[in-house]
Parts: sequence; C-alpha cells; structure tokens
Amino acid sequence: MPARSPRKEIPQYGLEASRQLHRLPGDTSAFGYNNLPAAARIKGFELYSSEGVRAQMGPLKSDYYRISISVRGVTEIQLGLEDFTHGTGTVSFTFPGQIFSKRGLSDDAFGYYLLFEPAFLEDILAPDRIPEEFPFFAYAGVPFMQLSPAELAATVDFAERMNAELRRHQPGHDKAMRMYVYLMLLELKRSYLRQGFHLVEKEDKAAYLVPRYKKLVSEHFLTRRKVADYAAMLGVTPNHLNRAIRAHTGHTASEAIADMLVREAKAALRYTDTTIAAISDQLHFSDPAGFNRFFKEKTGITPLAFRKNAVSG
Repeated sequence: MPARSPRKEIPQYGLEASRQLHRLPGDTSAFGYNNLPAAARIKGFELYSSEGVRAQMGPLKSDYYRISISVRGVTEIQLGLEDFTHGTGTVSFTFPGQIFSKRGLSDDAFGYYLLFEPAFLEDILAPDRIPEEFPFFAYAGVPFMQLSPAELAATVDFAERMNAELRRHQPGHDKAMRMYVYLMLLELKRSYLRQGFHLVEKEDKAAYLVPRYKKLVSEHFLTRRKVADYAAMLGVTPNHLNRAIRAHTGHTASEAIADMLVREAKAALRYTDTTIAAISDQLHFSDPAGFNRFFKEKTGITPLAFRKNAVSG
C-alpha cells in the first residue's frame, strides 16, 4: 500500500471531499443530492436536508459557499470568531476559506442547506462579484439573520423546487438550478436589506465596530497581531477599539486575536499531519516552545495532547 502523503496545511475541502464530513454513512434519505443518481448531479452544486446530517462538524474550511436554513430546532454554529445559535427561521451564510464548525444539534432540528462553488453562478454573476452583490457573503457583512414566517416559507419553497428539479432530471436542469439559486439569493438579500444590516455602520458605529473587528481578525490574524493594526483599518484609536470590544464582549481586543490563533491551531492539529514545529512556524510563532506555552495557556492542554484526543475521539 503506498504511503499516504502528509497533509501540510489546514485542508480546504471541496464538495466531494467534504461530503463524508457532514453526512452520516449509510443514510438512506432521498432529498437533494443524498442518494441522487450520478447522472442527475450538477457540477459545483449540492443540496441537502438535515435528515442524515452529522450532529457535529469542524472546525474546518471549505472552498464553496454555504447557505443553511433552519425550519425548526436548534444548533450552534461558529464562523471564524463569531458564535451563533440557529433557531427556527434562522439562515446563515459561509464563504470560501472561512473556519466553520457546528455542534449541539437538537433532536427535533430540521432544515436545509445548499453548497455551491464560486464558479457555479458565473453564467449569471462573475465569481468575484458574489460578495459585492450579496453582502452576507462578504467579510464586512452579517452572516446570520432571522427570517419572517413568510420569508422562511418562500426560502423553503425554493429548496423544495430545487429538489424537484434535481429528481426530475429534465433537459436544462443545470441552468434551472442556477436560476433557482440566484433567485433564492435575491430573496434573502431583500430580507437582509429590509432588516437594515447594510445601515449598521451608519446608524451605530459601536455596534458595527465589534463584528467588523472580528471579521478583520479572522482575515488577517496570521500577519497582523497588534490591536493598533486593526484600529488603523477601522479608523479609530487603539484605546477606543479596546473599550468598544470590552464593553460588548467582556474581553480585550487582543484576546480576540489569540482566540483566532487557537482555532486555527486546533484545525491544523485535528485535520493535518503537520508537525507541531511546522504548525508553530505557519502561525508565525518565534519557536515551538512559545507556541506550546501559548496553546497550553489558552486551552489547558498541550498541542500534542489535543491532537491525540482529537484522533482518539
């Protein structure tokens, strides 16, 4: 048997590779892509109901967009540095490269989720324009929102129509699916605008500052470790940023940077074969000993112990 190539970096899973991470083996449900004949599948797109989904997932990265819709029940979602509770009528959005994890799926939970690659909509919208057109997919956007009953019903209807289109497998079903996805995104954008998320910066600078800071840290934490760097990007003083973060979260701004480092380290330890020394180097620590001290201080265990527990668990 040929030796397995060591995984050096945190994997960014594609659609095919990630399926085993979010679906239970042997699931017999028949919605969307689940147990769908290969001939009926559409490149760059997948659709599922939560029946047969794993209760826990991540932290990991993916190279596609994700839309998750909760019809009932509760689950906990973590995107970068932000933690959210999915409840009835909640919809969330994940973009490529984001650290994502899920846990605490309630027994009565049910919903839908669809996944699509950036190029999937290129006949309608250029891949690099997706975050601009649909701001909930952008770093500066709000990735969670609550739908009204009517909005939830309309969104679920789109999911059901997509499922029917997949199952019928009629000529032109790939084009129809692209149009359904785009129309769903337009409906969700209308809800986003209705709820005024695009006005947060103008109306409440303090409320805007905290989520924007967290998103910037999620994007730049490997190369920017000083609060002053983020204060400059946000157009405020470091003291003002620290006060705002502490007032809204109870923690300092520097703790958010450390938290993101811990999450990245955990993903590398869990999903790669990279040595502790190499992970220390990837995370820009001066030496492995410093990384070990940092990790143990923040988590209570060493990186090696965390890796062994992750593998055995």
